[in-house]
Amino acid sequence: MTSKGMDGAMSKQCMCGSQRQYANCCGPYLAGEATAPTAEALMRSRYSAFYQGNIDYLIATHQLDSRPPNERTDLIKSVKNTRWVNLLIVSAHKGQAKDQSGTVEFVAAYRPALRLTSTAVTEPVAQLHERSRFIRAGHRWFYVGGDILMPYQPQRSQPCWCGSGKKFKHCHG
Repeated sequence: MTSKGMDGAMSKQCMCGSQRQYANCCGPYLAGEATAPTAEALMRSRYSAFYQGNIDYLIATHQLDSRPPNERTDLIKSVKNTRWVNLLIVSAHKGQAKDQSGTVEFVAAYRPALRLTSTAVTEPVAQLHERSRFIRAGHRWFYVGGDILMPYQPQRSQPCWCGSGKKFKHCHG
Protein backbone atom coordinates (compact mmCIF):
# COMPACT_ATOMS: atom_id res chain seq x y z
CA MET A 1 0.00 0.00 0.00
CA THR A 2 2.86 2.38 -0.63
CA SER A 3 3.89 4.28 -3.70
CA LYS A 4 6.73 6.64 -4.55
CA GLY A 5 5.77 10.27 -4.73
CA MET A 6 7.33 12.85 -7.08
CA ASP A 7 9.91 13.71 -4.44
CA GLY A 8 10.97 10.03 -4.22
CA ALA A 9 9.57 9.63 -0.70
CA MET A 10 7.36 6.68 0.08
CA SER A 11 3.68 7.59 0.45
CA LYS A 12 1.09 5.30 1.96
CA GLN A 13 -2.09 4.68 -0.01
CA CYS A 14 -5.26 5.16 2.03
CA MET A 15 -6.83 1.96 3.29
CA CYS A 16 -10.35 3.24 2.51
CA GLY A 17 -10.07 2.24 -1.14
CA SER A 18 -10.13 5.77 -2.57
CA GLN A 19 -6.86 5.21 -4.46
CA ARG A 20 -5.55 8.43 -2.87
CA GLN A 21 -2.60 8.86 -0.56
CA TYR A 22 -3.51 8.56 3.13
CA ALA A 23 -2.12 12.06 3.82
CA ASN A 24 -4.53 13.50 1.23
CA CYS A 25 -7.52 11.35 2.17
CA CYS A 26 -8.45 10.04 5.63
CA GLY A 27 -5.22 11.04 7.38
CA PRO A 28 -6.16 14.64 8.21
CA TYR A 29 -9.54 13.54 9.60
CA LEU A 30 -8.07 10.86 11.86
CA ALA A 31 -5.36 13.27 13.02
CA GLY A 32 -8.00 15.87 13.95
CA GLU A 33 -6.62 18.38 11.43
CA ALA A 34 -9.85 18.53 9.40
CA THR A 35 -13.41 17.22 9.46
CA ALA A 36 -14.95 15.03 6.80
CA PRO A 37 -16.88 17.24 4.35
CA THR A 38 -19.41 14.57 3.32
CA ALA A 39 -21.11 11.51 4.77
CA GLU A 40 -19.13 9.29 2.40
CA ALA A 41 -15.83 10.87 3.48
CA LEU A 42 -16.80 10.23 7.11
CA MET A 43 -17.74 6.63 6.24
CA ARG A 44 -14.36 6.10 4.57
CA SER A 45 -12.50 7.67 7.50
CA ARG A 46 -14.39 5.50 9.99
CA TYR A 47 -13.38 2.41 7.99
CA SER A 48 -9.77 3.64 8.16
CA ALA A 49 -10.18 4.13 11.92
CA PHE A 50 -11.46 0.55 12.29
CA TYR A 51 -8.52 -0.65 10.15
CA GLN A 52 -6.04 1.20 12.41
CA GLY A 53 -7.84 0.56 15.69
CA ASN A 54 -8.42 4.29 16.31
CA ILE A 55 -11.18 3.91 18.89
CA ASP A 56 -11.15 7.56 19.98
CA TYR A 57 -11.98 8.67 16.42
CA LEU A 58 -14.77 6.12 16.12
CA ILE A 59 -16.36 7.37 19.33
CA ALA A 60 -15.87 11.06 18.46
CA THR A 61 -17.62 10.58 15.08
CA HIS A 62 -20.54 8.59 16.50
CA GLN A 63 -23.50 10.85 17.23
CA LEU A 64 -23.78 11.19 21.01
CA ASP A 65 -27.48 10.27 21.33
CA SER A 66 -27.04 7.02 19.38
CA ARG A 67 -23.94 5.67 21.14
CA PRO A 68 -24.40 2.33 22.90
CA PRO A 69 -23.56 2.27 26.63
CA ASN A 70 -20.49 0.00 26.30
CA GLU A 71 -19.21 1.44 23.03
CA ARG A 72 -15.51 1.69 23.98
CA THR A 73 -15.39 -1.89 25.34
CA ASP A 74 -17.25 -3.25 22.30
CA LEU A 75 -14.97 -1.37 19.90
CA ILE A 76 -11.82 -2.62 21.63
CA LYS A 77 -13.09 -6.20 21.29
CA SER A 78 -14.08 -5.68 17.64
CA VAL A 79 -10.72 -4.14 16.69
CA LYS A 80 -8.83 -6.90 18.47
CA ASN A 81 -10.79 -9.67 16.72
CA THR A 82 -11.00 -8.29 13.16
CA ARG A 83 -8.59 -7.69 10.29
CA TRP A 84 -10.12 -5.36 7.70
CA VAL A 85 -9.29 -6.23 4.09
CA ASN A 86 -11.26 -4.02 1.68
CA LEU A 87 -13.93 -1.33 1.50
CA LEU A 88 -16.36 -1.08 -1.39
CA ILE A 89 -18.80 1.84 -1.49
CA VAL A 90 -21.96 0.57 -3.19
CA SER A 91 -23.92 3.83 -3.14
CA ALA A 92 -24.31 7.14 -1.36
CA HIS A 93 -27.54 9.12 -1.08
CA LYS A 94 -27.41 12.79 -0.10
CA GLY A 95 -24.73 13.46 2.54
CA GLN A 96 -23.18 16.42 0.73
CA ALA A 97 -22.10 19.68 2.42
CA LYS A 98 -25.54 21.26 1.83
CA ASP A 99 -27.45 18.26 3.23
CA GLN A 100 -28.42 17.58 6.84
CA SER A 101 -28.46 13.78 6.46
CA GLY A 102 -27.22 11.06 4.19
CA THR A 103 -26.78 7.33 3.79
CA VAL A 104 -23.87 5.28 2.53
CA GLU A 105 -24.22 1.63 1.52
CA PHE A 106 -20.95 -0.25 1.73
CA VAL A 107 -19.37 -3.68 1.86
CA ALA A 108 -16.40 -4.09 4.19
CA ALA A 109 -14.43 -7.29 3.69
CA TYR A 110 -12.68 -8.68 6.76
CA ARG A 111 -11.04 -11.72 8.27
CA PRO A 112 -11.63 -12.74 11.85
CA ALA A 113 -8.32 -12.44 13.72
CA LEU A 114 -6.47 -15.73 13.77
CA ARG A 115 -6.75 -17.72 16.95
CA LEU A 116 -3.58 -19.17 18.44
CA THR A 117 -3.46 -22.80 17.36
CA SER A 118 -0.77 -25.38 16.73
CA THR A 119 -1.49 -25.31 12.97
CA ALA A 120 -1.58 -22.38 10.59
CA VAL A 121 -5.14 -21.57 9.59
CA THR A 122 -6.23 -18.97 7.06
CA GLU A 123 -9.57 -17.54 8.03
CA PRO A 124 -11.95 -17.00 5.08
CA VAL A 125 -12.82 -13.49 4.00
CA ALA A 126 -16.27 -12.42 5.21
CA GLN A 127 -18.26 -9.27 4.56
CA LEU A 128 -20.21 -6.65 6.43
CA HIS A 129 -22.86 -5.18 4.11
CA GLU A 130 -24.46 -2.16 5.73
CA ARG A 131 -26.45 0.95 4.93
CA SER A 132 -25.15 3.57 7.36
CA ARG A 133 -27.03 6.70 8.36
CA PHE A 134 -25.31 10.02 8.97
CA ILE A 135 -26.40 13.46 10.15
CA ARG A 136 -24.69 16.81 9.95
CA ALA A 137 -24.62 18.90 13.12
CA GLY A 138 -23.09 22.31 12.60
CA HIS A 139 -20.24 21.73 10.19
CA ARG A 140 -19.53 18.12 11.20
CA TRP A 141 -20.87 14.79 10.01
CA PHE A 142 -21.70 12.05 12.53
CA TYR A 143 -22.51 8.37 12.19
CA VAL A 144 -25.98 7.63 13.64
CA GLY A 145 -26.40 3.93 12.99
CA GLY A 146 -26.75 1.35 10.30
CA ASP A 147 -28.85 -1.46 8.95
CA ILE A 148 -27.13 -4.77 8.24
CA LEU A 149 -28.10 -5.97 4.76
CA MET A 150 -28.09 -9.36 3.07
CA PRO A 151 -24.66 -10.40 1.70
CA TYR A 152 -23.70 -8.33 -1.32
CA GLN A 153 -23.39 -10.18 -4.62
CA PRO A 154 -22.22 -8.18 -7.63
CA GLN A 155 -22.87 -9.35 -11.17
CA ARG A 156 -20.68 -12.32 -12.10
CA SER A 157 -18.43 -10.23 -14.38
CA GLN A 158 -18.00 -7.36 -11.89
CA PRO A 159 -15.04 -7.10 -9.50
CA CYS A 160 -15.42 -9.14 -6.32
CA TRP A 161 -16.35 -7.32 -3.12
CA CYS A 162 -13.36 -8.82 -1.27
CA GLY A 163 -10.76 -6.69 -3.06
CA SER A 164 -8.95 -9.64 -4.66
CA GLY A 165 -8.96 -7.95 -8.06
CA LYS A 166 -10.70 -10.99 -9.57
CA LYS A 167 -14.12 -11.02 -11.14
CA PHE A 168 -16.83 -12.15 -8.74
CA LYS A 169 -17.48 -15.37 -10.72
CA HIS A 170 -13.81 -16.41 -10.26
CA CYS A 171 -13.67 -15.52 -6.58
CA HIS A 172 -16.75 -15.74 -4.35
CA GLY A 173 -19.32 -16.31 -7.12
